[in-house]
Amino acid sequence: MVAIRHAIAGIALSVVCAAHAAECTPARPATVIVQSGQLKLHALLYCPEGHGPFPALLFNHGSGRSDASLNHRHPELLGPVFAGHGYVFLYLYRRGDGLSAGQGVPAGDLMDQAAASGGQDVRNQVQLKLLQGDEVDDAAAGLAYLRSRPEVDTSRVGVVGHSFGGSVTILLAERDPAIRAIVTFAAVGYSWDRSPPLRARLITAVDRMSAVPFFIHAENDFSIGPGKELSAELTRRGKPNRVKIYPPFGSTPDEGHDFVHLGISTWEPDVFAFLSQYLKGSADK
Repeated sequence: MVAIRHAIAGIALSVVCAAHAAECTPARPATVIVQSGQLKLHALLYCPEGHGPFPALLFNHGSGRSDASLNHRHPELLGPVFAGHGYVFLYLYRRGDGLSAGQGVPAGDLMDQAAASGGQDVRNQVQLKLLQGDEVDDAAAGLAYLRSRPEVDTSRVGVVGHSFGGSVTILLAERDPAIRAIVTFAAVGYSWDRSPPLRARLITAVDRMSAVPFFIHAENDFSIGPGKELSAELTRRGKPNRVKIYPPFGSTPDEGHDFVHLGISTWEPDVFAFLSQYLKGSADK
């Protein structure tokens, strides 16, 4: 009986491990579950070819809305690029967004409701509360999941964020000193001039974080102030960082703000040279 129990336990463990080690490639992601509190969030996991362990990156998308047509979600564009450069890449859908629909309310809906009921100041309050609470908690859960993967070298983990997700990324890096590098695209581009409290909070966060940041904007983003001012703050304190303002992309602020998806071939060499330096320890070949 003891032998049978051990055999059954061994089979169960094998099943759990097999489920955990879901197969993924640069072209074919695995859909995985990330537990965040009581919520079961969905994420897409892209893996390089080979056995690893590999450096890894969590991606934080922009603020979500239940109307998916209002969101910029293109993991199929980003995942293969990052995995093709040798990174395990986790595209996490935070609460209520995309594949995580039904798991909480997306941040964009809550901010829209706040603006409709109380104007910009109330929206700013709700935005900051979400960023410091549920949204960064979801990102931390994604990062914990990523570190649990057998393909991942846990000593070489970074985070990439776009727009609202760029703010999430900065606050996550403040919380987690083991994050080695972050890349933000159009972080706070929409809110920098509209929310002095968020602006002040992010300046405090970059002062406290250990990760080396690369701040990226297209010149026709809603604002390029975040990258320039956050970089200047770090430089003033003698902390390594990089900022690059690329030429205008597209013809509108919306297109400039979506540079992460629309301008991949433009930013790709710079981003992977930066990541190679801080996550791989050498310049990209």
